[in-house]
This record gives sequence, C-alpha cells and structure tokens, in this order.
Amino acid sequence: MVTHLFEVLIALHIVSGSVGLISMWVPVVGRKGSVTHKRWGKVFAWSMLITGSIAIGISLCTLHSPLETHPFWDDAALVRGVFGWMMLYLAIMTIMLAWYGLLCIRNKRAHARNLNAVNLVLQFLTFVAAANCMVQGYWLGQPLMMGIAVVGLTAAVLNTRFILQREPPVNEWLIQHTRGLVGAGISVYTAFLAFGAVNLLPAYAFNPVVWATPTVLGVGVLLYHQAKITRARRRLTARPVST
Repeated sequence: MVTHLFEVLIALHIVSGSVGLISMWVPVVGRKGSVTHKRWGKVFAWSMLITGSIAIGISLCTLHSPLETHPFWDDAALVRGVFGWMMLYLAIMTIMLAWYGLLCIRNKRAHARNLNAVNLVLQFLTFVAAANCMVQGYWLGQPLMMGIAVVGLTAAVLNTRFILQREPPVNEWLIQHTRGLVGAGISVYTAFLAFGAVNLLPAYAFNPVVWATPTVLGVGVLLYHQAKITRARRRLTARPVST
C-alpha cells in the first residue's frame, strides 16, 4: 500500500516539479512587473506549493518504509535521513518560501498583513525541520545535510525578522518577494539535483559541487536583483521633498 502510494506521489511530483523548474526562469529573466512576469510568477509559486505538498507525502512514505520505497538501497538509516528527513525539510521550506514570496507582493502596500498565523507557523516549521535535518546529518555523519540545513535556519530567522518589522525600508517588500520565490527555486533545484543524483548517478550522490550549485547560482541571482532594488531605493529616498 505504501509503495503504491509512493509511486503515485513520485509521478505527480515529477509533473508539478517540472512545471516549476521550467516556469521559474520566465519571471527571473523577463521584464519585472510585466503581465508575463506576474502570470508565470504565479504559475511557478503555485507549482512550488503543490510540489512541496506532494514531497511531504513522499518523505512520510520513506520514513514509514525506507527500504520498500527505495529497494536499491540497503541502509535504512541513510535512506530515512536523506530521502525522509531531508526531503521533509526541503519540502516544508519550499512551501514556506513560495507562500512568503506571494504574501510579500500581495501585501506590498499593507505590510502588517504579513503578520499572520500561517506565515509565522511556516517559518517555525521550517526552522524545526532544518534543525532536525542538521541533527540527523550529524548522527549519520553527513556534513552536507548539516550544511544545507543552515539555509533553512537562516531563511526562517530573516523572514521572521521582516514579518515583525513595523516599518520596513522603502521597497523592502520587493527584496523579500524576490528572496522568497528565488529561494523556493533554489530549494527545488537542490532537491532535484541531490535526489536525482542519488538515484541516477550514485557516485555523485554526496558530491558537494552537485548540492552547492543551485545555492551558488541562486544567491548570485538574488544579489544581482537586490543590488538593483537597493539602487532604486537610494534614488527614491534621495529625491527632494517638494513644498
């Protein structure tokens, strides 16, 4: 029963994840604020919410029956750690970042609305899941699991800090919006490469280059857009106030 459910979830995960992997690049490289940017940004965000939700089901099946769902592996503890706990963490973080990114743009003129139970609970769950991933990585002697957990811990803390701010800086919502949705992209690409490598190229399963590539590229994209937004902020704040 669990194996059949696992196979169905995997098929759904591939479909929804593929939509997200492809649609992400339209808003990233396209003209910001355009109709195309908004339309494909929503497609990407909702595909991430769906993909993350399915991934939670996949991880729970793995935690319940590690060797039955992954018959080519014989180390139940390692399967639980990588395909179970780490996937659960990445799934929760993907949902959190996609929802956070949507809220930031939706509430750009009403920041106080970002302070709601769902938003805060998602930050808390991400922090807990990341901390658990770090602990599991330590027990398994897998430093890559510990390293990737730092991303979730940091994101949850920084996002909560923004949510609790009373008066964020000008255009800060745009930086947070970009950080959330690009962060979701980093999360799903990391999962795609890490778990894909484990299944298709076992020799590269725990290669740090494979795991780090989405983060390095994603952070580069974030820094680029953040620099543009910061320059625009400086121009806005430097304008003389008319009397």
